[in-house]
Amino acid sequence: MKLHIKKGDTVKVLAGNDRGKEGRILSVLVKDQRAIVEGINMISKHTKPNAKSPQGGIVKKEAPVHISNLMVVHNGVATRIGRKHDDNGKLVRYSKKSGEVIK
Repeated sequence: MKLHIKKGDTVKVLAGNDRGKEGRILSVLVKDQRAIVEGINMISKHTKPNAKSPQGGIVKKEAPVHISNLMVVHNGVATRIGRKHDDNGKLVRYSKKSGEVIK
């Protein structure tokens, strides 16, 4: 399945408690159509002591956000994404606002 976002993109949140915030995508869960965005949708997870964290306690971490609530930011502006073939016949993503190819 092709998605309009991928790992490393900077995105803007369109809906939810973090609406208007921007962050970088850390990972994409393609099957669930969700993405984990840096600093967005933070949850508190209670952890038991283990080898990795001997103290245990409450850990803050990012929870997945549905991709329909995210919009790619290109040149500082949130934009919709389209796909087209470039000169070499390769499929590339482009900004529908500016028409420029993204990465």
